[in-house]
Amino acid sequence: MENLRGAAFMTFSMLAFAIEDVLIKTLGARIPPGEIIAVIGAGAALSFAVWFIAKGQPVFVPAHKSPQVWRRGFFEVMGTMLFITALMRLDVTMLSAIIQATPLVVALGGVIFLGQTVGWRRWAAILVGFVGVLLIIRPGVEGFSVAVLIGVGGMLGLAGRDLSTRAITVPISGAHLSLHAFLLLVPAGLVLCWFNGESLIVPNARDSAVLVGCVIVALLAYLSIVAATRAGDAAFISMFRYTRMVFALILGMTVLGERPDAMTLIGVTIVIGAGVFTLLREARTRPTSQATPDPL
Repeated sequence: MENLRGAAFMTFSMLAFAIEDVLIKTLGARIPPGEIIAVIGAGAALSFAVWFIAKGQPVFVPAHKSPQVWRRGFFEVMGTMLFITALMRLDVTMLSAIIQATPLVVALGGVIFLGQTVGWRRWAAILVGFVGVLLIIRPGVEGFSVAVLIGVGGMLGLAGRDLSTRAITVPISGAHLSLHAFLLLVPAGLVLCWFNGESLIVPNARDSAVLVGCVIVALLAYLSIVAATRAGDAAFISMFRYTRMVFALILGMTVLGERPDAMTLIGVTIVIGAGVFTLLREARTRPTSQATPDPL
């Protein structure tokens, strides 16, 4: 029962993220991407601050000064900025397909940077998964497109965030980590506007409502992930992260009129299969005495 509950929360969270991607992409035609990032960061950070105050908790904690937390924030900012920039240039389906490789990169990074052990089966799954990524992005004789490279950079940034989160040893809750990341998105979004030579604009009533919707959807996605990680078997529930690709396909085709080709779908299938296998092997080899990290 707990596994089903956790899977339901995780699936809803992935649906919320897919909806947010579509909303941001539609806004990007009228509002600078950097401004969108800054507004979402400010709205979410303000919501967290109000929540902490309502619960009688401090908004800022000593761990916010830790280099480990700042390193995670750096990767969060870089991943988000590159992801949103790529979202303005790529189909939602294509970018979501690239993001599906994040768990594979995290598994590889765990070996390189965190000293984790990976058996030959997981190595094989990681290599097969990267073959699937190549099928998705298809580097031809003309090389990778700039947009695809930006999307891959966003995926690597988000993988770096996940690895940095695993490496944090200072006592800090997932909510306070998220507050820190959202606050960093505000100046990062403004810097992106400056870098792109874009001026801030005052959104009309409709776009303002969509921006508020983006903040609400982001918060719902976050709360659902927290609820999911607190119930049932982590490996089983984590597999439902891949439902984001399904939702991206449906929303991309029905709302944005996207039509992914057969090679992209084959690559996505390979990446998801490799990722699920990696999660299952990691769950089987993880010591039962290992402490469960604070949910993020």
